[in-house]
Amino acid sequence: MSEIEKSKVNIVKAPDGIEGPGFFVTTMDKAVGLGRKNSLWPLPFATSCCGIEFMATAATTYDLGRFGAERLSFSPRQADLLMVMGTISKKMAPVLRQVYQQMAEPRWVLAMGACASSGGIFDTYSVLQGIDRVIPVDVYIPGCPPRPEQVIDGILEIQKLALNETTRRRNQPEYKALMEKYGME
Repeated sequence: MSEIEKSKVNIVKAPDGIEGPGFFVTTMDKAVGLGRKNSLWPLPFATSCCGIEFMATAATTYDLGRFGAERLSFSPRQADLLMVMGTISKKMAPVLRQVYQQMAEPRWVLAMGACASSGGIFDTYSVLQGIDRVIPVDVYIPGCPPRPEQVIDGILEIQKLALNETTRRRNQPEYKALMEKYGME
């Protein structure tokens, strides 16, 4: 038996909806979520060694493009995923916040590494002890620096958020309260 005959094509389950010959009907939230999930445009905000690990993740060995995040955006107005990597000083915090505010909704934030998540080993007066003090964070990736496999896992977690988030979540009172907590509207 040849290798071609042994392998089977696995077709993934379609989202919930009504299916018939030549058509498929689903909700708008599910269709939009599927599009958002597979077309993330990350903005890498790299300041330290975690940025080097991200470069390894985007390179050919791990190929971040397999997950729909191949097009890196260096303009906040064209990005929907802010990837903060490395040590953020307190002087850099207002810049990070401004970049976040310039991003269009929906937007997600990924804190990569110990420094972005908690300040890392730098418990000093000049280092921000976690970016969640200035902007809301959706996914944390531990490690110093994290391996490319961990970065891919973090991207997959963001994809789950993008897939399952309703188009109206950003108008909910809980989300507005979160933004008010950070002094944003």
